[in-house]
Amino acid sequence: MTLKKFTGFFGALFGLALFASVPFPAAAIEPFEHALPSKLATKALLLDVADTGKRLIAVGEFGHIVYSDDNGQNWKQAESVPTRATLTGVFFADDKTGFAVGHDTTILKTIDGGENWHLKFTERRGENPLFGIYFANDKNGLAVGAFSTVLSTSDGGESWTPRSLIASSDSDFHLNDIFADAKGHIYIPAEFGTIYKSTSGGRTFTALKSGYDGSFWGGMALKAGRLLVWGMRGSAYISSNGGKKWKKAKTNSDRSISGGTQLADGRIVLTGLSGSVLISKNRGKTFTAIVRPDRLSFSNVSRGGEGEVLLYGDLGILAHKLK
Repeated sequence: MTLKKFTGFFGALFGLALFASVPFPAAAIEPFEHALPSKLATKALLLDVADTGKRLIAVGEFGHIVYSDDNGQNWKQAESVPTRATLTGVFFADDKTGFAVGHDTTILKTIDGGENWHLKFTERRGENPLFGIYFANDKNGLAVGAFSTVLSTSDGGESWTPRSLIASSDSDFHLNDIFADAKGHIYIPAEFGTIYKSTSGGRTFTALKSGYDGSFWGGMALKAGRLLVWGMRGSAYISSNGGKKWKKAKTNSDRSISGGTQLADGRIVLTGLSGSVLISKNRGKTFTAIVRPDRLSFSNVSRGGEGEVLLYGDLGILAHKLK
Protein backbone atom coordinates (compact mmCIF):
# COMPACT_ATOMS: atom_id res chain seq x y z
CA MET A 1 0.00 0.00 0.00
CA THR A 2 1.37 3.43 -0.91
CA LEU A 3 2.07 6.13 1.62
CA LYS A 4 -0.81 8.14 0.19
CA LYS A 5 -3.26 5.27 0.47
CA PHE A 6 -1.94 4.22 3.89
CA THR A 7 -2.70 7.62 5.37
CA GLY A 8 -6.06 7.85 3.63
CA PHE A 9 -7.47 4.35 3.36
CA PHE A 10 -7.47 3.24 6.96
CA GLY A 11 -8.97 6.50 8.14
CA ALA A 12 -11.70 6.10 5.57
CA LEU A 13 -12.27 2.44 6.32
CA PHE A 14 -14.16 3.29 9.48
CA GLY A 15 -15.68 6.51 8.14
CA LEU A 16 -19.06 7.09 6.55
CA ALA A 17 -19.39 9.46 3.61
CA LEU A 18 -22.46 11.59 4.27
CA PHE A 19 -23.16 13.77 1.26
CA ALA A 20 -26.15 15.78 0.17
CA SER A 21 -27.15 16.13 -3.48
CA VAL A 22 -26.69 19.89 -3.72
CA PRO A 23 -23.56 21.99 -4.22
CA PHE A 24 -21.61 23.12 -1.17
CA PRO A 25 -20.65 26.80 -1.52
CA ALA A 26 -17.35 28.04 -0.16
CA ALA A 27 -19.14 30.77 1.79
CA ALA A 28 -20.70 28.14 4.06
CA ILE A 29 -17.35 26.63 5.09
CA GLU A 30 -15.38 27.88 8.06
CA PRO A 31 -11.76 26.77 8.45
CA PHE A 32 -11.41 24.25 11.27
CA GLU A 33 -7.82 25.21 11.98
CA HIS A 34 -4.83 26.48 10.05
CA ALA A 35 -1.61 24.66 9.32
CA LEU A 36 1.13 25.86 11.65
CA PRO A 37 4.36 27.39 10.40
CA SER A 38 7.16 24.89 10.86
CA LYS A 39 10.85 24.80 10.03
CA LEU A 40 10.39 21.05 9.64
CA ALA A 41 7.67 21.26 6.96
CA THR A 42 10.06 19.83 4.35
CA LYS A 43 11.18 17.08 6.77
CA ALA A 44 7.71 15.67 7.54
CA LEU A 45 5.62 13.33 5.40
CA LEU A 46 4.92 14.76 1.93
CA LEU A 47 2.65 12.85 -0.45
CA ASP A 48 2.27 14.66 -3.76
CA VAL A 49 3.88 17.35 -5.89
CA ALA A 50 2.80 19.57 -8.78
CA ASP A 51 5.21 21.07 -11.31
CA THR A 52 4.08 24.26 -13.05
CA GLY A 53 7.32 24.54 -14.99
CA LYS A 54 8.29 27.53 -12.88
CA ARG A 55 7.54 26.20 -9.42
CA LEU A 56 7.33 22.91 -7.54
CA ILE A 57 4.52 22.67 -4.96
CA ALA A 58 4.39 19.74 -2.52
CA VAL A 59 1.68 18.78 -0.02
CA GLY A 60 1.50 16.43 2.95
CA GLU A 61 0.50 15.82 6.55
CA PHE A 62 -0.60 18.54 9.01
CA GLY A 63 -1.79 20.64 6.07
CA HIS A 64 1.80 21.35 5.08
CA ILE A 65 2.27 22.95 1.66
CA VAL A 66 5.74 23.98 0.52
CA TYR A 67 7.01 25.42 -2.74
CA SER A 68 10.33 25.95 -4.52
CA ASP A 69 11.34 28.26 -7.36
CA ASP A 70 14.87 26.90 -7.79
CA ASN A 71 14.40 23.22 -8.68
CA GLY A 72 14.06 22.18 -5.06
CA GLN A 73 17.23 23.72 -3.71
CA ASN A 74 15.26 25.96 -1.34
CA TRP A 75 11.69 25.70 -0.09
CA LYS A 76 9.17 28.05 1.49
CA GLN A 77 6.06 27.10 3.42
CA ALA A 78 2.72 28.49 2.23
CA GLU A 79 1.64 31.53 4.21
CA SER A 80 -1.97 30.50 4.84
CA VAL A 81 -3.44 26.97 4.67
CA PRO A 82 -6.85 26.66 6.40
CA THR A 83 -6.57 22.99 7.38
CA ARG A 84 -4.37 20.59 9.33
CA ALA A 85 -5.77 17.59 7.50
CA THR A 86 -3.30 15.38 5.65
CA LEU A 87 -3.16 16.52 2.03
CA THR A 88 -2.75 13.72 -0.51
CA GLY A 89 -3.00 15.32 -3.95
CA VAL A 90 -2.26 18.59 -5.73
CA PHE A 91 -2.98 19.90 -9.25
CA PHE A 92 -2.21 23.21 -10.96
CA ALA A 93 -4.19 24.42 -13.96
CA ASP A 94 -1.58 27.12 -14.64
CA ASP A 95 1.24 28.76 -12.72
CA LYS A 96 -1.17 30.61 -10.41
CA THR A 97 -4.35 28.55 -10.01
CA GLY A 98 -4.09 25.28 -8.14
CA PHE A 99 -6.02 22.85 -5.98
CA ALA A 100 -5.08 20.46 -3.17
CA VAL A 101 -7.14 17.59 -1.74
CA GLY A 102 -6.88 15.31 1.26
CA HIS A 103 -8.46 13.80 4.33
CA ASP A 104 -11.91 14.88 5.56
CA THR A 105 -12.81 15.29 1.87
CA THR A 106 -10.83 18.54 1.96
CA ILE A 107 -10.48 20.70 -1.15
CA LEU A 108 -8.29 23.83 -1.14
CA LYS A 109 -7.73 26.44 -3.85
CA THR A 110 -4.94 28.93 -4.52
CA ILE A 111 -4.79 31.78 -7.03
CA ASP A 112 -1.28 33.01 -6.22
CA GLY A 113 0.85 30.02 -7.13
CA GLY A 114 0.46 28.18 -3.83
CA GLU A 115 1.47 30.86 -1.36
CA ASN A 116 -2.03 31.27 0.13
CA TRP A 117 -4.93 28.80 0.09
CA HIS A 118 -8.68 28.93 0.62
CA LEU A 119 -10.93 26.13 1.89
CA LYS A 120 -13.59 25.26 -0.71
CA PHE A 121 -14.98 21.99 0.64
CA THR A 122 -14.71 19.70 3.64
CA GLU A 123 -16.81 16.87 5.11
CA ARG A 124 -15.53 16.20 8.60
CA ARG A 125 -18.29 13.78 9.58
CA GLY A 126 -17.36 11.15 7.05
CA GLU A 127 -13.55 11.53 7.08
CA ASN A 128 -13.44 10.20 3.51
CA PRO A 129 -10.08 11.06 1.93
CA LEU A 130 -9.69 12.42 -1.56
CA PHE A 131 -6.67 11.23 -3.55
CA GLY A 132 -6.66 13.29 -6.74
CA ILE A 133 -8.07 16.31 -8.52
CA TYR A 134 -8.10 17.47 -12.14
CA PHE A 135 -9.59 20.36 -14.15
CA ALA A 136 -10.52 19.89 -17.79
CA ASN A 137 -10.76 23.68 -18.19
CA ASP A 138 -10.97 26.76 -15.99
CA LYS A 139 -14.51 25.89 -14.86
CA ASN A 140 -14.97 22.12 -14.81
CA GLY A 141 -13.12 19.85 -12.44
CA LEU A 142 -13.33 16.51 -10.62
CA ALA A 143 -11.98 15.33 -7.28
CA VAL A 144 -11.82 11.58 -6.58
CA GLY A 145 -11.05 9.38 -3.60
CA ALA A 146 -11.88 6.42 -1.39
CA PHE A 147 -15.02 4.30 -1.81
CA SER A 148 -15.79 5.78 -5.25
CA THR A 149 -16.05 9.29 -3.86
CA VAL A 150 -16.43 11.82 -6.69
CA LEU A 151 -17.05 15.56 -6.42
CA SER A 152 -17.54 17.84 -9.41
CA THR A 153 -17.46 21.58 -9.96
CA SER A 154 -18.57 23.76 -12.86
CA ASP A 155 -17.63 27.13 -11.38
CA GLY A 156 -13.86 26.89 -11.09
CA GLY A 157 -13.86 25.07 -7.77
CA GLU A 158 -15.96 27.53 -5.79
CA SER A 159 -18.64 24.90 -5.09
CA TRP A 160 -18.65 21.10 -5.29
CA THR A 161 -21.37 18.51 -5.86
CA PRO A 162 -21.18 14.76 -5.11
CA ARG A 163 -21.87 12.56 -8.15
CA SER A 164 -21.46 9.03 -9.42
CA LEU A 165 -18.58 8.18 -11.70
CA ILE A 166 -20.65 5.75 -13.78
CA ALA A 167 -24.44 5.91 -13.80
CA SER A 168 -26.18 3.03 -11.97
CA SER A 169 -22.86 1.71 -10.70
CA ASP A 170 -22.74 0.10 -7.25
CA SER A 171 -18.93 -0.13 -7.35
CA ASP A 172 -17.15 0.78 -4.15
CA PHE A 173 -13.72 0.99 -5.75
CA HIS A 174 -11.15 3.39 -4.41
CA LEU A 175 -10.34 5.98 -7.08
CA ASN A 176 -6.64 6.46 -6.50
CA ASP A 177 -5.55 9.13 -8.96
CA ILE A 178 -6.73 11.22 -11.91
CA PHE A 179 -4.82 12.55 -14.92
CA ALA A 180 -5.33 13.46 -18.58
CA ASP A 181 -3.56 12.91 -21.89
CA ALA A 182 -2.73 15.45 -24.59
CA LYS A 183 -6.16 14.96 -26.17
CA GLY A 184 -7.91 15.91 -22.94
CA HIS A 185 -9.08 12.37 -22.24
CA ILE A 186 -9.26 11.75 -18.49
CA TYR A 187 -8.09 8.58 -16.72
CA ILE A 188 -8.71 7.36 -13.17
CA PRO A 189 -6.58 4.42 -11.95
CA ALA A 190 -8.54 2.24 -9.54
CA GLU A 191 -8.76 -1.27 -8.09
CA PHE A 192 -8.83 -4.74 -9.68
CA GLY A 193 -6.84 -3.58 -12.69
CA THR A 194 -9.50 -1.03 -13.66
CA ILE A 195 -8.82 2.34 -15.26
CA TYR A 196 -11.79 4.61 -15.87
CA LYS A 197 -11.67 6.80 -18.98
CA SER A 198 -13.63 9.85 -20.11
CA THR A 199 -13.57 11.33 -23.59
CA SER A 200 -16.18 13.95 -22.65
CA GLY A 201 -14.22 16.12 -20.27
CA GLY A 202 -15.34 14.10 -17.26
CA ARG A 203 -19.08 14.09 -17.90
CA THR A 204 -19.18 10.32 -18.50
CA PHE A 205 -16.74 7.47 -17.93
CA THR A 206 -16.23 3.93 -19.14
CA ALA A 207 -14.22 1.20 -17.42
CA LEU A 208 -11.08 -0.09 -19.14
CA LYS A 209 -9.57 -3.46 -18.24
CA SER A 210 -5.83 -3.92 -18.19
CA GLY A 211 -5.56 -7.66 -17.67
CA TYR A 212 -4.16 -7.04 -14.20
CA ASP A 213 -6.08 -8.00 -11.05
CA GLY A 214 -4.36 -5.75 -8.52
CA SER A 215 -4.78 -2.10 -7.58
CA PHE A 216 -3.44 0.80 -9.64
CA TRP A 217 -2.27 3.65 -7.45
CA GLY A 218 -1.33 6.24 -10.04
CA GLY A 219 -0.59 7.05 -13.63
CA MET A 220 0.47 9.68 -16.13
CA ALA A 221 0.43 10.55 -19.80
CA LEU A 222 3.80 10.18 -21.49
CA LYS A 223 5.24 11.87 -24.52
CA ALA A 224 4.17 10.54 -27.92
CA GLY A 225 0.68 9.80 -26.63
CA ARG A 226 1.48 6.83 -24.42
CA LEU A 227 -0.08 6.09 -21.02
CA LEU A 228 1.55 4.54 -17.98
CA VAL A 229 -0.17 3.28 -14.82
CA TRP A 230 1.40 1.62 -11.79
CA GLY A 231 0.59 -0.06 -8.52
CA MET A 232 1.19 -3.10 -6.35
CA ARG A 233 4.23 -5.38 -6.34
CA GLY A 234 6.19 -3.45 -8.94
CA SER A 235 3.40 -3.63 -11.49
CA ALA A 236 3.34 -1.07 -14.30
CA TYR A 237 1.29 -1.20 -17.51
CA ILE A 238 1.68 0.88 -20.65
CA SER A 239 -0.74 1.68 -23.48
CA SER A 240 -0.05 3.27 -26.86
CA ASN A 241 -3.67 3.40 -28.06
CA GLY A 242 -5.57 5.37 -25.46
CA GLY A 243 -6.11 2.47 -23.08
CA LYS A 244 -7.66 -0.02 -25.50
CA LYS A 245 -4.80 -2.43 -24.90
CA TRP A 246 -2.27 -2.56 -22.08
CA LYS A 247 1.10 -4.28 -21.92
CA LYS A 248 2.98 -5.04 -18.73
CA ALA A 249 6.26 -3.18 -18.42
CA LYS A 250 9.33 -5.00 -17.19
CA THR A 251 10.12 -3.09 -13.98
CA ASN A 252 12.59 -5.62 -12.53
CA SER A 253 11.11 -4.89 -9.10
CA ASP A 254 8.53 -6.37 -6.73
CA ARG A 255 8.27 -3.22 -4.63
CA SER A 256 4.99 -1.33 -4.97
CA ILE A 257 5.09 1.84 -7.06
CA SER A 258 3.58 5.08 -5.74
CA GLY A 259 4.47 7.88 -8.12
CA GLY A 260 6.27 8.89 -11.27
CA THR A 261 7.44 11.62 -13.60
CA GLN A 262 8.89 11.99 -17.07
CA LEU A 263 11.94 14.20 -17.34
CA ALA A 264 12.68 16.68 -20.13
CA ASP A 265 15.07 14.22 -21.78
CA GLY A 266 12.34 11.57 -21.96
CA ARG A 267 13.52 9.36 -19.10
CA ILE A 268 10.76 8.00 -16.87
CA VAL A 269 11.39 7.82 -13.14
CA LEU A 270 9.11 5.90 -10.80
CA THR A 271 9.38 5.56 -7.04
CA GLY A 272 7.67 3.66 -4.27
CA LEU A 273 8.05 1.59 -1.15
CA SER A 274 11.22 0.36 0.56
CA GLY A 275 13.67 2.66 -1.22
CA SER A 276 12.56 1.81 -4.76
CA VAL A 277 13.61 4.04 -7.67
CA LEU A 278 12.96 2.82 -11.23
CA ILE A 279 14.35 4.43 -14.38
CA SER A 280 13.38 3.81 -18.02
CA LYS A 281 15.17 5.13 -21.09
CA ASN A 282 12.96 3.33 -23.62
CA ARG A 283 9.54 4.94 -23.10
CA GLY A 284 8.53 2.65 -20.24
CA LYS A 285 9.11 -0.74 -21.84
CA THR A 286 11.78 -1.74 -19.32
CA PHE A 287 13.16 -0.18 -16.15
CA THR A 288 16.40 -0.31 -14.25
CA ALA A 289 15.57 -0.91 -10.59
CA ILE A 290 17.53 0.77 -7.82
CA VAL A 291 17.02 0.17 -4.09
CA ARG A 292 18.26 3.01 -1.95
CA PRO A 293 20.30 1.96 1.11
CA ASP A 294 18.00 3.94 3.42
CA ARG A 295 15.00 1.75 2.40
CA LEU A 296 12.73 4.75 2.89
CA SER A 297 9.33 4.79 1.22
CA PHE A 298 8.37 7.53 -1.22
CA SER A 299 5.01 8.66 -2.53
CA ASN A 300 6.11 10.71 -5.53
CA VAL A 301 9.02 12.10 -7.52
CA SER A 302 9.73 15.26 -9.52
CA ARG A 303 12.54 16.92 -11.43
CA GLY A 304 15.29 18.39 -9.29
CA GLY A 305 18.61 20.09 -9.85
CA GLU A 306 21.06 19.03 -12.55
CA GLY A 307 21.56 15.27 -12.55
CA GLU A 308 19.02 14.55 -9.82
CA VAL A 309 15.37 14.04 -9.02
CA LEU A 310 13.49 14.87 -5.83
CA LEU A 311 11.75 12.14 -3.84
CA TYR A 312 8.79 12.94 -1.59
CA GLY A 313 7.82 10.70 1.31
CA ASP A 314 8.61 9.62 4.85
CA LEU A 315 11.21 12.28 5.60
CA GLY A 316 9.86 15.03 3.41
CA ILE A 317 12.04 15.83 0.40
CA LEU A 318 15.26 14.02 -0.50
CA ALA A 319 17.47 14.56 -3.55
CA HIS A 320 18.39 11.44 -5.50
CA LYS A 321 21.30 11.47 -7.91
CA LEU A 322 20.69 9.89 -11.31
CA LYS A 323 23.62 7.94 -12.66
